[in-house]
Amino acid sequence: MTAPSRDDQAASPERPVALEDEADLDALVETDETVLVEFYTDGCGVCASMEPVLGIVAQESDAVIGTINPRDDPPLVDRFDVQSVPLLVVFRDGEPVERVADGFQPAEEVLELIETEA
Repeated sequence: MTAPSRDDQAASPERPVALEDEADLDALVETDETVLVEFYTDGCGVCASMEPVLGIVAQESDAVIGTINPRDDPPLVDRFDVQSVPLLVVFRDGEPVERVADGFQPAEEVLELIETEA
């Protein structure tokens, strides 16, 4: 048995990737087949409570998980119609296909969201 290549290990990080801006977000969703992005804001208690959930999801799924604060790049608010946080958006092949903005989501529900076929 051969060890996974460096590219295989990098393809699905075991923890969420912190995104700085719209360019980072676009690069991530264009590079990976399935990506889950959490839109959050600093000081949001529910967003903070999602951190361990996203860590579990990153370990248990093949999707890449990213987090971004839309306040750091305001055009994202309009582009993704961010009206409340946390907002979870699933991207497949670079396109948003699912979204949930209903507060805290347990890991099982986030995993189901990722696995839902668009």
